[in-house]
Amino acid sequence: MSKENIAPGIYKHSKSGKEYKVHFVAKHSETLEELVVYEALYDNPDSKFWVRPISMFTQEVEINGKKVPRFVFLREK
Repeated sequence: MSKENIAPGIYKHSKSGKEYKVHFVAKHSETLEELVVYEALYDNPDSKFWVRPISMFTQEVEINGKKVPRFVFLREK
C-alpha cells in the first residue's frame, strides 16, 4: 500500500486484528507531514480517534517472522 492508495474505509490492524475506519489524510500544520486520521471501531478506553504518519501507516511490520502491511484495507465505509 502506498500513500496514494490510502482511501477512506475500513482497515484491519495486522497485529491486533482490530478494525479501524480511516476518515481522511491531513497535514501537520508545522511540518506539512501527511497524517492518516482514523477511528477505532471497538471500545478503546485510551481514545476513539487516532493519527499516524502515512509512512508508519503504510509500512510493513514483522509478525511471526513474516513481513506484512501494518494495516490492510477491508472495504469502503
